[in-house]
Formats: sequence, C-alpha cells, structure tokens
Amino acid sequence: MSGWRTFAWQDGRLTFLDQTLLPGETRYITTQDYRVVADAIRRLKVRGAPAIGIAAAYGVVLGAKELAGAAQFGEKVRQVISELAETRPTAVNLFWALKRQQAVLERNESQAEAAMIITALENEACQIAAEDEQVCRAIGENGATLLADGITVLTHCNAGALATAAYGTALSAIRMAHRQGKRISVFADETRPLLQGARLTVWELMQEGIPVTLITDNMAAAVMHLGKVQAVIVGADRITANGDVANKIGTYGLAVLAKEHGIPFYVAAPLSTIDLELASGADIPIEERAAAEVTSFGGIPVAPEGVAVFNPAFDVTPAKYVTAIITEKGIATGDWKRTFRSWITPNE
Repeated sequence: MSGWRTFAWQDGRLTFLDQTLLPGETRYITTQDYRVVADAIRRLKVRGAPAIGIAAAYGVVLGAKELAGAAQFGEKVRQVISELAETRPTAVNLFWALKRQQAVLERNESQAEAAMIITALENEACQIAAEDEQVCRAIGENGATLLADGITVLTHCNAGALATAAYGTALSAIRMAHRQGKRISVFADETRPLLQGARLTVWELMQEGIPVTLITDNMAAAVMHLGKVQAVIVGADRITANGDVANKIGTYGLAVLAKEHGIPFYVAAPLSTIDLELASGADIPIEERAAAEVTSFGGIPVAPEGVAVFNPAFDVTPAKYVTAIITEKGIATGDWKRTFRSWITPNE
C-alpha cells in the first residue's frame, strides 16, 4: 500500500476512491453530502463490508452537519441513518456502524446542542475508521501465521485495503506474510459479474509487488486439481453465530472445491462482521442486483435481450466447509458460537 488510500476525512469533507473506475483510472470523490455517500455505497463506488460501515458513519456526520439548524434535529438525523441503512442489505458492518452512530445521538441529544452532537458523531466516525485500520493489521498478523513460506493461496473478490480503512482482511494476511519475508504468491479469481478480483485485488497486489496470477472463476477447480494452490483465503460480509459465512457470490463453490481437494479454507474478518443475532446463514438477507450486471459487459450486451437473470451478490458457505475464521482477537477453528461470544461478549 503506497500512494493511495480508500478514505480521507478533512475539514468536514469525505474523500473516497471511486472503485468502479479501477484499474483504468484512479479518481477520488470529495463530498459534504450524505446522499452522495449513500449513492456511492449503492453503486459500489465504495464496497467491502468494513469500508461500507466507515463510509456510512461519515455519511451520518455529513447529514447531521446539513441539518445543524433544523427543528427536530435528532429525528431528522435518524432519518439520515435510515436512508444509509437502506443502501445494501447483506454486509452487517453497515448496520454495526450506524448503530454506533445512533447510540452517540441518543446519549447526547437530550442535553447537548446540535454542534456538540455533530462533534461527537464526527469523533465516533473517526474512531471507527482508526479502529478498522488497527483491526485489519491484527487480522493480517494472525492470518500470516497460517501461511507458510513458499505457499500459493487463492482468493476471491476483493478483501483488501480497498474494502477497509487499510490493509484489508484476507489480503492483510497475505500482505503481512509478504512483509515478513515469506515467499507467497496468489491466484486471484476474476469474480464475475463485476470483476472485483480482476480489477481490484490484482491491482492492489501488483501495487505492492506481490506475485499474482489472474484466473477466471471457472478455472479454480483445475488450479486446485493441478496442485497449484495450498490454501484459500477470503473475506466475509456477515458471519452468523454458527460459523456460516456470507461472502461474494462464488465463495461457496470454492469452499466445496477446497474440501474436496484437501485444501484449507480460511475466512478473514473483523469481529464487527460477526452477527450473533442470526443463528445461521439461512437468516442472512442476500442482496440481488440488476440484471444488466450479468447481461452486459462494459456497457456492451453479451446476452439476448429479455433473458431472465438471477443475480445474487452473495452466497452462504456453511461452517462445515470453513477450516478457520481469522479475526483481530485470534483464530477460531470450531465451536464457533462459544468462541465468538468469548471474544465479543466476554463478561456474559
């Protein structure tokens, strides 16, 4: 990571990298309008579970600043929070960050002026971003212990710095292993239909000089069969109490393939991605996106007009296929619910 950042907050403005333009163009958007942030999340200009949460937290600040002189300030800020919550349904970090901002509002609104509440919301957003950077570094350090010198790993979608405040989750483990001097190389799935692996993960790894080979999604089985991969490591958008993992569509298939080939399947994610309120992956709302993402490529039609399309953005990998879940607190290898609770609610 050098020369670019996913986010910057300065002088009451949020600047973020427009990921829809990578790798062809590195363009930043600077805004004081929470609606721009909401639209960016919806349109995947900002994407990745932790990054979505950070962007939404700053979006609340921008909305509150806009409403500073309004009557019923608290109620209108809640409306901003609701609008941001409606942008994407699957990544739990979005709702986790917005709950933190709502808690700040509720603690302060009865006894503080709007300006003081806005300052408190801004401090919380900055804290969420700073925490994420520290958390992702710790995830990387923990995950690197699982990656031996000379290993080749396969990853899917983008769980890198672009999806977080810095370092990434799955890619943080790869980064840390590389920085420790381990010879590590990567196979990156292109990740249809929006090519986050090809456009984003490959770009990140090449920026850092980590050897990476791009493959199409349907080459993963062959790569495993040929013995070219010794581990699979991915991120997550939501993990339920029983260890089921929602991640970018195609992850489930990789997990099944990995088990068949005797390859460990690792998931790297912060504790904020773990949703103890959901018993299993069957309870996770799965976002479905526009048919045009599948029927066209770069604006050019690649399928007959009018064809029916099923386009879920995520799938759920059952816990039985997961070798380990890597978090900032440590590495879980089973007894998921008990382990998660010991990390998240240790005093209960």
